[in-house]
Amino acid sequence: MARRGDGIYLRGRTWRLDFRHDGRRYIVRLGRNINRTAAQDIASVKRAAILKGEVGIGRKRKDITLEKAAEVFLAWVKINKRLNTAKDYEKCLDMVKKAFPGKRLSELHAFALEGYKRRRAEEGAKVRVNRELARLKTLFNKMIEWGKYAGENPVRKVKFLTENPGRLRWLEPEEEAKLLEACNATVRPIVLTALHTGCRLGELVTLRWEDVDFRTGLLTVQAAYAKTGETRSIPMNPVLTEALRQLKLDANGQPHVFLSQKGGRYHSVRTAFESALRRAGIAEFTFHDLRHTFASRLVMAGVDLTTVKELLGHKDIKMTLRYAHLSQDHKRQAVNRLADNSRHYSHQGEAGTIQEAENVRRINPLAV
Repeated sequence: MARRGDGIYLRGRTWRLDFRHDGRRYIVRLGRNINRTAAQDIASVKRAAILKGEVGIGRKRKDITLEKAAEVFLAWVKINKRLNTAKDYEKCLDMVKKAFPGKRLSELHAFALEGYKRRRAEEGAKVRVNRELARLKTLFNKMIEWGKYAGENPVRKVKFLTENPGRLRWLEPEEEAKLLEACNATVRPIVLTALHTGCRLGELVTLRWEDVDFRTGLLTVQAAYAKTGETRSIPMNPVLTEALRQLKLDANGQPHVFLSQKGGRYHSVRTAFESALRRAGIAEFTFHDLRHTFASRLVMAGVDLTTVKELLGHKDIKMTLRYAHLSQDHKRQAVNRLADNSRHYSHQGEAGTIQEAENVRRINPLAV
C-alpha cells in the first residue's frame, strides 16, 4: 500500500482519498476495481463536496467541539434548570465527552452514537445511557437553535433502549401506622405531608409557611422548586391541616415548614427516614414511594387519572398511566366481593331449604 502525494491510495483493490483540512482528517472510500484516473476524478468530486458541505467554504464554520458545546450549554443549564437537574446534565455529558475526546459535533453521527449506546449497555448502564443520550439530544437542539451547529440532530436517529417499567411500592395501612410511630418528631410531619400531598422530597424541604394557606386550605409548590418548573396547588385534607397547624405553633418565626433537629431547614432526611423504616420493619421502601402511596390510594379510591395527574404535577399523562391498572384491580376486587356475597347467600339458602325439609319430615314422616 503506497500513499500518493495527491491524497489517494490503493488498499487491496479499493482506492481511498485521505486528506486533512483545518486540522481534521478525512478518509473516503472511492471505489473498488477502478483505475487510478477514475479514482482521481472521484476524489476531486468527493473533496469538493466535503469542503463545500461539511467544512463550509466561504462562510463561517458552524461545527464546534463537543467540549466547547458542553461548556456553553451547561452554563445555560445552571441558570435555567434546578440544581440537581443541572448536576445530572453535567454528569451525563461528562460520560459522553470521555467517549468522544476532541470530537466535533459533526463527528457524533448516529452510527457513532449507536456504538456508544451498545458499549454503555454492555457495561450495565442500560437505563443511564438513555438519560445520557437524552441530555445530548437537548445539547444538540440548543446548539442548532443558537446557530452554533448547522447540521441535523444525530440523536434523533438513535432509538433509545427499552426500559423495564418503574417499580410501584406503596404502604399498606398497617405499614403506615408503624412507620409514623417509628419516625422521630421532626421527620414525622414531613412523612405525613408526603403521604397526603404526593409531593417530592425536594418540594417538601423547600416548602415555606407562605406556601401553606390555612384559609383556602391549599398547599402550593412553587415553580422554582417543582421538578416540572410549574407551580401547582394541592388541597389539604383535615388530617394534614391539623398536623401543619400544630407544626406552625412551634415554627418560632422560621420561614421553612420542615426543620431538622438542629432547628435549620432540612437538606436531606435519608438517614432519619431509613432509621425509621428499620425500626418499623419495612423493607424495600424509599421516600419517593410515599408519593406512589398517595397516587395509588387516589386511583384505588376512584379518582380519575386527570385529577391524579394534576395533583402529582405530571407534565405528561403517560407518567400517570402507570397507576391505571390499580383502578382496574380495585374494581375487579369489588366485583369479586359481590360474587363472594352471592355464594354466601346461596349457601344460606341451601341450608334453609334443607332445614325446612327436615322440619317437614319431623311433622309428617311419610312426606317425600
